[in-house]
Amino acid sequence: MAAYGLYTHIASNKFRSMLLLGGLFLLVYVMVFAGALLAEVALNSNRPFDAYITLAGRDLIKAFPFATIGAAVWIVIAYFFHQNIIDAVTGGHDVTRQEQPRLYNLLENLCISRGIPMPKLKIVDSPALNAFATGLNRSQYAISVTTGLMKALSDREMEAVLGHELTHIRNGDVQLLVIAVVIAGVIGFFAELFFRIFFNSNWSLGGGGRSSSSSSDGDKKGGGAFAIVLLAIALIGVAWGLSLVVRFALSRSRELLADAGSVELTKDPDAMISALRKIEGRGELLGATSAVMEMCIDNPREGFADLFATHPSVDSRVKALVKYAGGHDPGPMPLPLPGGDAETGQDAPQSGEPSPEARPEPPHTGPWGSSPQSTPAGSILGPWGRR
Repeated sequence: MAAYGLYTHIASNKFRSMLLLGGLFLLVYVMVFAGALLAEVALNSNRPFDAYITLAGRDLIKAFPFATIGAAVWIVIAYFFHQNIIDAVTGGHDVTRQEQPRLYNLLENLCISRGIPMPKLKIVDSPALNAFATGLNRSQYAISVTTGLMKALSDREMEAVLGHELTHIRNGDVQLLVIAVVIAGVIGFFAELFFRIFFNSNWSLGGGGRSSSSSSDGDKKGGGAFAIVLLAIALIGVAWGLSLVVRFALSRSRELLADAGSVELTKDPDAMISALRKIEGRGELLGATSAVMEMCIDNPREGFADLFATHPSVDSRVKALVKYAGGHDPGPMPLPLPGGDAETGQDAPQSGEPSPEARPEPPHTGPWGSSPQSTPAGSILGPWGRR
């Protein structure tokens, strides 16, 4: 978790963002070529294999400028309206200091402590315990928090979660995830469109109505059409699969670095650990797409064990915080009992837990980190370097 690793992570995010944008256009051209193959088979069902390839290649050249413009328009729409789309899916809405003074003050103090521009604050009305950051530039950055998370976490834990999301913004993770969602969205849309058209249409691949004298020649040409259809389906499937791989291939180390960034901001590794333990397994946002869940602090949606998980497990994240930040793992944690103060974040004491007064204080002089007098300059190494 040294600064070298952080800065190379940020540079890698920028480089991969450019690659993803280039990959979007490439996959769009693959989809257009596959569509041209299917269109040529539909219009001319009795041609040899190479003839279909030639005709589809000509169609691709003609459609090239339109495909490029279409992909560019999609990127522009995503750039300006992705937050509106995400809000429509999750039900998130902006809140002010007057509406949520506790949450707003916690976020504002974290931003002031490091001179970070204040992102917008949004609330998602959901019992799920989760949070996520969005945006492609400073004017768009926003942090969304569920009402369930606000009720479940104390001030220290909520501050740790906000620090985690601020680190995602600082590291460039948010831009990379949004671009990946754009790619998966546009490719998935056209892939589903092509498959719907294909399976809902009557394709004449055998050259029906042939005379017996041309049966052999027709079989060859019909076989060529059948092979072209299989090739087109394969291309569409590969493009769709690659769009998903792009999302799964994003480095899961981003979550570990964001956890480290939260600790560097708050000087309170135990708060980050206890927040993760409370969130663990309780973050499912009903109605949210997989792309939105990938942006959250925890994504409970996993498949094929850990192969397609977009986040490292909570256990592995906690182990990293214990090993590198000196935190203490309390193990799986129950949620606060009813009666906890949601406004101040003070939890009702759990069975077997010490009261808040008896809990050990974190090793810092205030809720937002050590003062200059208690922390020698240059002694802290974290996502924002030594200070």
